[in-house]
Amino acid sequence: MKLHRRQRRGIADSSASSDIAFLLIIYFIVIAGFNVNKGFLINLPARDSTRLILKDDLLRFELDGAGALLHQGAHMDKRSAEQTIRSAIAAHPNLAVMLTVDGNAPWQELVSFVELAQKLKVDAFSFTVSKDGGSP
Repeated sequence: MKLHRRQRRGIADSSASSDIAFLLIIYFIVIAGFNVNKGFLINLPARDSTRLILKDDLLRFELDGAGALLHQGAHMDKRSAEQTIRSAIAAHPNLAVMLTVDGNAPWQELVSFVELAQKLKVDAFSFTVSKDGGSP
């Protein structure tokens, strides 16, 4: 007596491939929701634009190699820098803040100052980095 074997179905005959495809789509949709972009949103001026800044509208800060913030040669903490910038913005609506950074300064201090400028909604902000600790 000859026994009949069942024939195996190919993957095209079963619904397993469509189930797997559906699960993969759901998986990628869920994973895409966890992609968080962290960073600074800074509006850069157009390449051909020029902006005239009056001397009274310019506020200069320095960040030395040890990470200390200086304004007009005097050491300043973040709270007093925030108060200085707030009062300068109130006096000069077109204020531009310029930061000169020593190349050996801790980068976290630079990032903290940029966050402060962003928090205070400084419209014009510029920083330069000097490599040798002197002027840029």
